[in-house]
Amino acid sequence: MASSSAFFSQTSSRLPDDTVFFSIFPDSSLSGTGSVTSTVLQSLHLEIIDFVSPFTSPYIWQHEPFSLSIALSSSCACNKTPMPHLHGKLKYGDNLEDEWFAVFLLFRISAAFPSNSIRVWDTDGEFLLIEAAFHLPRWLDPETSLNRVFIRGGDLHIVPRSRLPDPSLVDSLRFLIERSHESRALDSVQSALKNRISDYPERAWRYMHRVRVRVPISVAQVLRHEPFLISLAVEGFYDRDVDSMKHAAKMEKFLSKGREEELVLVLVKMSRAMYGQLMQQKFQAPNCYPMPSVSDRDVYSEAELGMKIACGMEMMYQQRKKEEEDGNGISWSKYKANLEKNGYFEGLLSGSKEYKRLMENAEEYYQKSSSFSRTRDIMSAPLRRIDEILALPYIEDDFKGQEVPVSDSDSWLYDGEDELNSVLQERQKEIEFYNSKKESKKKAKEKQEAGSSSDANMNNFDLGDISKSMEQFMQKVSSYKGAEVPENRDFKEVNIDVNRFMKDIESMLGGDGQADDDSDGSEGSSMDMDFDDFEDDSEGEESNEDAKERFEESYYGAMNEELKNSTLGKSFEHVNQQHSSNQDEGSSKTLDENDDEFTPIDADFNLVKNLLESYSSQQGLPGPASNLLGLMGLQLPKDSNDKN
Repeated sequence: MASSSAFFSQTSSRLPDDTVFFSIFPDSSLSGTGSVTSTVLQSLHLEIIDFVSPFTSPYIWQHEPFSLSIALSSSCACNKTPMPHLHGKLKYGDNLEDEWFAVFLLFRISAAFPSNSIRVWDTDGEFLLIEAAFHLPRWLDPETSLNRVFIRGGDLHIVPRSRLPDPSLVDSLRFLIERSHESRALDSVQSALKNRISDYPERAWRYMHRVRVRVPISVAQVLRHEPFLISLAVEGFYDRDVDSMKHAAKMEKFLSKGREEELVLVLVKMSRAMYGQLMQQKFQAPNCYPMPSVSDRDVYSEAELGMKIACGMEMMYQQRKKEEEDGNGISWSKYKANLEKNGYFEGLLSGSKEYKRLMENAEEYYQKSSSFSRTRDIMSAPLRRIDEILALPYIEDDFKGQEVPVSDSDSWLYDGEDELNSVLQERQKEIEFYNSKKESKKKAKEKQEAGSSSDANMNNFDLGDISKSMEQFMQKVSSYKGAEVPENRDFKEVNIDVNRFMKDIESMLGGDGQADDDSDGSEGSSMDMDFDDFEDDSEGEESNEDAKERFEESYYGAMNEELKNSTLGKSFEHVNQQHSSNQDEGSSKTLDENDDEFTPIDADFNLVKNLLESYSSQQGLPGPASNLLGLMGLQLPKDSNDKN
């Protein structure tokens, strides 16, 4: 078990690229403390090790293997919380299969150990949500997903915002324990994620590539004992720089005999990503390297690929030796020091009975877990192990006379475009399905609203509502913000001389211009020129009444004079017109003779008629009539006689 600070060397807040992180929180960690929690974590760790080993043993990881460590303090970089838990990180680099294989393992672990909640994230954040983006609730986004997304019981869980608006990690973990049925994500979300990992572990094993290569005996010896070190060899070759190239030019460690060294044929297993990294880069063999003749193309190709592996192994070894990273494996003394630092012994005396019991448990755990962590330790500090392997006696005959299987077909390397197009087509289908589903919901909603609105309007619509709504609309006050309902406002600052205003209008219309400037002004509105409600404060002021009567006669006379030669007057419906329409043709003469006689206009009827005609002329399209009716909160039913 490594300390959290050693395991997470990243000290900055920015996560390292191409790395996935995961944490496992046992339910007991919310209540347990000290040695009890540590014992629970140790037991859980060993059980998970045994559980995942059958899945991971045939697999070659790109940079580092799947592993877990115990975090007993808040120094863990993945979670700023003192809560004890298991944590891990996995650098996948160019091999995305590693990340999703790790996700598959975490889902399996959660199903096998249901009393645990698991978090997993990478540089992109909650990348599981990206995979199910078309099925998530609208409120969930990177800003609202903090401490909400977990794996539990083999399913994805999203802590609902309605229950915990701004949850802490502890709040969410308690919610998962008490109300996991409320946090389980929708079936569509579950399907999207589980379809992504449904082919694992077979997919991970299938993406291993076996190839025949010719390498120096020393390299063959190392790979025979520790085949997963091929990851570091490929990494050293692919990430080489000017300094490391100097080591490859000499090949001091793995090519002691120089060009006299004989190459042996071996079968090497690596990921497809590693094979692609080796094949895509041209690399000239060092002068000291014994390359065969190009006349035998197959042999030369095997030797060329082996040369890249051998040079990568040399560069990796010498670079790490220069940085003095050898010997940094996890020893028992370091493991014990980490326990003491994290408070495992709870201040007990070293000779006490309880101290001895805890020590025995720690020793047992260390021995059982060391076999699993061995691969991780060698990958992080491989130099000592390489030296140990090369110190063993080995000869060239150990690799001769053995039948080496043929290489796997690498047609996938050249047919990648077809696979990419297939993936893109699947994504396009998903997008199209999402858009069509969204459009169908939109149309169904519009149809339902239109149907219910139309039925209600056809059965209950009253044309009188139009005139009433218009009257209410006109009674409202218009300000710079638009039409508003009148409020208790002080309009004293508005001072209009009504009499002077009326006098000016009379002058413009050709009146006598005589008005009593000393008369009191009316506070009523003059827009409709209706003086029926005008009340005189003094009965003796008949001159005021006479002036208004003269203005009324003058106004209507001027208006009739203007409209005399137009048909505008005939466009209005009068109060008695409905009776005259039932009379015979002879009665029309009476109307003609009385054109000059004032006939009251039915204002409400004309308003409704004109609005309906304007609405009908829109033919279902947006227009002024529908906009005005909408402002008044009215929606007209469709024309039942409309043949379209």
